[in-house]
Amino acid sequence: MSALLEGLFNGISIGSVLLLAALGLAIVFGLMGVINLAHGELMMLGAYSTFVVQNVFKGFGSPLFDTYVLFALPIAFLVSGLAGLLLERGVIRFLYGRPLETLLATWGVSLILQQFVRSVNGLLVISLIVFCLLFFGAMMVLSRRLDWERIRNLAIGITLPLSLAIAGLLGYLLSFNPVLARPWFSARNVDVTAPVWLRGGLPLPGFQMPYTRLFIIILTALCLLGTYWFLNKSSWGLRIRAVTQNRQMSACLGIPTNKVDALTFALGSGLAGVAGCAISFLGSVGPNVGQNYIVDTFMVVVVGGVGNLLGTIIAAMAIGVANYLIGSGTFALIFGSVEALKPLTDFFTFFSTTSMAKVMIFALIIAFLQFKPAGIFPPKGRTAEL
Repeated sequence: MSALLEGLFNGISIGSVLLLAALGLAIVFGLMGVINLAHGELMMLGAYSTFVVQNVFKGFGSPLFDTYVLFALPIAFLVSGLAGLLLERGVIRFLYGRPLETLLATWGVSLILQQFVRSVNGLLVISLIVFCLLFFGAMMVLSRRLDWERIRNLAIGITLPLSLAIAGLLGYLLSFNPVLARPWFSARNVDVTAPVWLRGGLPLPGFQMPYTRLFIIILTALCLLGTYWFLNKSSWGLRIRAVTQNRQMSACLGIPTNKVDALTFALGSGLAGVAGCAISFLGSVGPNVGQNYIVDTFMVVVVGGVGNLLGTIIAAMAIGVANYLIGSGTFALIFGSVEALKPLTDFFTFFSTTSMAKVMIFALIIAFLQFKPAGIFPPKGRTAEL
């Protein structure tokens, strides 16, 4: 009995991580239909933000160091949210209604972000800041001209290479400084140390509940409640739900759909950053850490139903619990106590590894989608594919 309870708790904790990772993806995919393959890299940015905040707080000593998580969570949200906003404004806004191009573009962005954290240093950051100030500042000033639409292409054609040249020249001049040229992270994995109050676990008869996983479960619940309140109780949440149901009618009623798209993508990206902060306590953080979760998060969104929070919760918990109970051999252990169930025990023993458990979960999801192709809770409305 204790093995089953421990398996259920660990499965729920895994499901909470999947839910936290899939929450932002469910919002973005549900509103805009964008398959964002860079979602895992937005989680990675949140994890690296947590690592940076941890290193900053190390210099303040132990009393303040134990509180760094309270600062890392909003910073991870802001960093990933701003990255998502730039991605939406700079790339995705030009590719709406073209899913294949969006898929390829976000995949390319994911590769760029992976290489960015490998090679980022002071020179690169200074050059990027200078470029953004020059180019976007020029665009902001020139856009106030009455003939902006007529000179827009010419202005971009001149200011873009000029800003790149100035930023590149500045980076070259500063490259002789060894401190600025030193990589911040490189390709190696880094470790995030949990504060004292997250170490150890809650002892229960037969097993122990790690405080880290309890913290992730509570954090997931808080993010879920905050997302539900924002979508259902705020004015912008009402606009988001309206655009989700009927984009053309919402635009006719005066809802700024472009701003809604940007806000939604930033919100979903920020939630990915919070997920990255959470997963940084479960293992090492590296450039490829987001790739470990991207497939599972898409499975959660597809099984739950596009844009449906309740379906996302059910799918995440079901996949997390089933994945752990099968992969850890808990099912094989439970059925092994009954001699008549030996064939079933052998079956689950064969799948009692992490990789084989994923194979079985994939097979179950494929079988489920044959009967419910739109997920547990299919979208409703005139445009829903029932």
